[in-house]
Amino acid sequence: MDRVPDRSLTRPAPTGGNSLRAAVLRGLGYVFWSAADGAYVASNAADLSFKRLARGTRAFVSDIPGSLGMGALRAAAFTVERRGPLTALAVVIAAAGVGWNATAPAAVPGRPAVRGATPIKFVTDKLNIETPRPRRPAPPAPSDLQHELSRLAAQYDEPVGVAVADVTDGWVASVDGQLSFPQQSVSKLWVAITAMEKVDQGMMRLDQGVLLTDADRSVFFQPITYNIDDDGYQTDVEELLRRALVTSDNAANDKLMGMVGGAPAVQDMIRRKALDGVRLAEDEKHLQARIAGLTWKPEYGQYGVFEDARSRLSREVREQAMQAYVENPYDGATPVGVVRALSALKRGELLSPASTDVILHYMAKARTGPRRLAGGLPGDWKIAHKTGTGQDFRGASYGINDVGLLTAPDGRTYAVAVMMAKTAKPVPARLEFMQAVSRAVVANWRAEQRGGFTLRGAEPELTE
Repeated sequence: MDRVPDRSLTRPAPTGGNSLRAAVLRGLGYVFWSAADGAYVASNAADLSFKRLARGTRAFVSDIPGSLGMGALRAAAFTVERRGPLTALAVVIAAAGVGWNATAPAAVPGRPAVRGATPIKFVTDKLNIETPRPRRPAPPAPSDLQHELSRLAAQYDEPVGVAVADVTDGWVASVDGQLSFPQQSVSKLWVAITAMEKVDQGMMRLDQGVLLTDADRSVFFQPITYNIDDDGYQTDVEELLRRALVTSDNAANDKLMGMVGGAPAVQDMIRRKALDGVRLAEDEKHLQARIAGLTWKPEYGQYGVFEDARSRLSREVREQAMQAYVENPYDGATPVGVVRALSALKRGELLSPASTDVILHYMAKARTGPRRLAGGLPGDWKIAHKTGTGQDFRGASYGINDVGLLTAPDGRTYAVAVMMAKTAKPVPARLEFMQAVSRAVVANWRAEQRGGFTLRGAEPELTE
């Protein structure tokens, strides 16, 4: 059967006056279809590039520990791989918004808005960390403050180290500020910073599960181990961090240190962050055993066993061990090094904003040393601090410290460190000395408001 021609598609040949118009239309058609064909080819090429990029992106993000935000971005990458560029672009934008909301901190500083969500850096964690800018040379410390600190140290009549730094201006006033003093539990601060750096890098989460067993027992103050039963104690990273900073729990600190890679990982953080003057040798259980003249054994973690073994050592052994520790503290730090590290933390130069908030949040809740530096502050000042308290031997205490950030009513912040290597002074005298340093800082701030220096009106509020 013959095919009947479709008359709707037939066109009469151009004749006469129609020829010019047809030629113009034909030329325009060539231009239009050439441009359309070019756009089509370019679109296909772009689509292919998007798909290749999406496949690579999806493979990359699939290896990153997940959160809701990362899940959304994986889905977006998959859509890019399967759809056209315009549709994919819309999905990417939407997924990025979901990812941002899922990983942004909630009302509690440093706590992910969605449980399990962790802020993740795609290129480098420095994107969310204040890169230290070239700082202009710091002005000299106020002479009246320096004089007052020197007077207080001389009056105490035992070796002490004191340093005060203005976090904004950068000046430092100190007495024996470059000498190394035992840190004791002040060193828990560097462990906490190392842990939060791991969080920033996506290598650890605050809600990451942790199982404590009898093998995780430490020495002295370790209330978290009261929870360990035959099945252990299930907790998370955030509880370890909170207990280490708020109540100075030794077992919590030692477990956290082990999770971040042990003392070498903390030492590496200290080196990379250029925290000059700060050292860390080992965890609490090994450090305290060494100071006492013992070598750590797992059985010392049971209640009373460490103290019993220490009591059986001869006086000579203990005295030799203590003297070696005081002369060359294994966990030593200089007061100037500590206040500069605290200043860098406060300025956001060590961690992301969310992780910085976590550290400062728990330092502000510290329950230890309420009558040390805090005892010399008026009620309208704030403090975020970490104390250190070492062993007693023959009427003296070794490593009595308090370091922290003191914030005035106008928001101006001072980093302060008071460190005692060995003191035989009664406890009230130690507290009074630390409070006097706080009062001197308050007086300096008030003097800046008035243009002079005086200690009048800076009496402490001794609240528990």
